[in-house]
This record gives sequence, structure tokens and C-alpha cells, in this order.
Amino acid sequence: MSRKILIVGAGAAGMMAGIAAADGGATVTILEKNEKPGKKIFITGKGRCNVTNAGDTTEFFKSVVSNPKFLMSSIYGFDAFMVMDFFETEGCHLKTERGERVFPVTDHSSDIIQTLVAALKKRKVRVRYGCEVEELLLEKDTKKVLGVVTTEGERILADAVIMTTGGVSYASTGSNGKGHEILKRAGHTVRDLRPGLVPLTIKEQDCMELQGLSLRNVEAKIQVDNKEIYDGFGEMLFTHFGVSGPLILTASSVLNSKYYGKAAKLMIDLKPALTEKQLDERLLRDFSENQNKSLKNIMPGLLPTKMHDMILKRAAVDPEKKINLVSKEERLRLLAVMKHLEFTITGCRSFKEAIITMGGIQVKEVNPSTMESKVVPDLYIAGELLDVDAFTGGFNLQIAWSTGHLAGQSAAET
Repeated sequence: MSRKILIVGAGAAGMMAGIAAADGGATVTILEKNEKPGKKIFITGKGRCNVTNAGDTTEFFKSVVSNPKFLMSSIYGFDAFMVMDFFETEGCHLKTERGERVFPVTDHSSDIIQTLVAALKKRKVRVRYGCEVEELLLEKDTKKVLGVVTTEGERILADAVIMTTGGVSYASTGSNGKGHEILKRAGHTVRDLRPGLVPLTIKEQDCMELQGLSLRNVEAKIQVDNKEIYDGFGEMLFTHFGVSGPLILTASSVLNSKYYGKAAKLMIDLKPALTEKQLDERLLRDFSENQNKSLKNIMPGLLPTKMHDMILKRAAVDPEKKINLVSKEERLRLLAVMKHLEFTITGCRSFKEAIITMGGIQVKEVNPSTMESKVVPDLYIAGELLDVDAFTGGFNLQIAWSTGHLAGQSAAET
């Protein structure tokens, strides 16, 4: 007889778990509290859905921030190329862009969701919408899972339950942390939940004056207690509260992984392609060619217009000063600000703006070879509920596909 499996949550991990379990011969029902599946998938990649990352699998783990070793079995068992092959086979064509990011050819995340829904339907997986789980049903003596209880009081029995309710980021999609609470009551430990891939708040007011300015090809470093914890290169954006953009989101996950809530310094190198000596030579050349102009008139060749006043003020140089009157000391101060633009990080934005949740179910309480709970027999946990997370670029969705697939496969086999 086929095993009867319940999956709680029809997100990326849940739908993939359903597909894998059905392929393993199980009878599968997915319980989803929303009126439709994949709400978070719909908004990922700004609505384009960065499905996965087509980089080398051995390199994948370098982009995982928390507990990369835990993911070895699941990632190698269902890697990015297998995920891509799955979607292509199911009729959703993909493309690979800069940074090995993979998207649907149509640039519509809805196509990824529709493909998953069609794959579930083809495998006769039942999806019950508007069905919210309140509690796990556990056998009194063995603590083995027997099924679930819904908020309506309905008891649904099963041979195995797979929890894939997501984290707490983007609560509007249904990820409100209830899954963690249910698992905690069942005996699991939840590591502190923190926002991941999230914009950072800055103390200095002159940072806010740059609101709307986007910078490309800059270097950002973060220091905590005078120790450098992050050094990255890429794009960033100034906002009304601080800084955001791909470079900053990645930096935030490194910062929040071990130093959440601690004061930190952000240093931006506006000219990372030039050494200090090369930048000084560039300034000397510009100065010699524009001796009779005021300093503010040569700034457009160096930096975006929106930064001119702030940079000159920080360097304590009069923008009206004629180039031939600028002292060596003033020139070196200008150079120093361009190479070491410093801000004080006061924290990060809330879960409402975080792409992912950091923290979650302690991975030592889950078998990495099967995704089965070591605390509750026949209970499986996958996706963002787990204390695993990665940088932007398709890595987090890959974790959801891989852990979901392994959970579904394992639950069907047992």
C-alpha cells in the first residue's frame, strides 16, 4: 500500500516535496492556508523568479551562510541542473543571466507556479486551499507523528507529515512563523529568527541626502569591533533610511549571521579599480588640466552629481575653491573620502523587507540524509523553516527545491 503523506504549506519546498513524494508512489495531500499556492515564489526576483543558480555545484556551498554542510545530501541529490531539467521537462523553459542566475524565459514567476501546479495535478496530488494547520497529532508514547489538527478542529491522519510553512519574512505571503511555533511545541528548538538579505539602517544624515542614488562597481566593507567581517563588490542603493541593493543585502546576511544587533561600520570604496596612488595621479592630472576652474566644476568627472556636496563637505574642502589653490592636504582628504566613505550601521530593516529568514529549526535535530526529524519520527522539515540560508542569486530557492525534494522522496520510501 502507498504511504499517505500530508504536506503543510504549498510554497517552493512544499510543492516540490509533493511532486517527489508522488513520484515515489505515495498518496499526497498538501494543506495550504492561502487561497492559492506559491505566494512567495510570485514575488521573488522582483516578480521574475530567480529559480536557481547554474554555477558549479561544488561552488554552491560558498554562497550558503548558515550550516552549508547540512545541505550536502539534499543539494547533491537534487542540484541546480536537476531542477532546471525538471522545469524544462515539465514545459517551462529557462534562461541563464549574469551571475549564473536562472529565470523563466518569459520573466514571469507565475509560469514557475503554474508549472508546479500542473506537475502536482499530473501526479494526482490533492491541494486543499484555505486549510490552516494548528497542531501536529503525536502518538502519546513514541511521539511519532500521526497527522495534523486544523484550525477548524479537523483531524487529518497520515503516515508522514512534511512541514514546509516557510519563515517569517514577507508575512503577507502567509509566512508568519506559525510553523516554527508548531514545531517548538512538538519538541524542536528554534534558533533565534533574524531578517536576512535585508536593507541596513544608517546613522549619518548625509547618507539620507543621497536617497535614490544607485552606485555600480563599488566595494563595501563591514567592520565590527574593528574586525573586518565582510568585503564585497557590486551594486548598492541609497534610501531614505540607509542603504540597500544586492551588495548590501549580501553584506546584511553576513552581519546578521553572527553580529545581529551589534554596532558596525560600513566603508565604501567609490573607486575600487584604482589604488590610492593611481587615484591621486588621476586627481593631479585633472587638477593640472583645470587649474583655473573651481573644485565643484571638476567633480562631475569623478562622481555622480548627487554625491558632490556630501563628499566635499566630508573632505572639508570649499567647493568654490579654485583648483590652483587646493592644497596637497585637501587633495589627499578628498581622495581619502572617495576611497573610505564611512557610515555607522545602526541596524537593519524589519522582516517585512527581508527576503529571507535567518535562524529556524536547529539542523542538528534533523537528519540531513532524509530531512526527517530526530525528535518526532515520520515528521519531515524542509525549506525556510530550517536554520539554513544563502546569498541572493537563486541559492535560497535551490535550498527549498533540494530540501523539499529530499523530504518528499524520503517520506515516500520509509
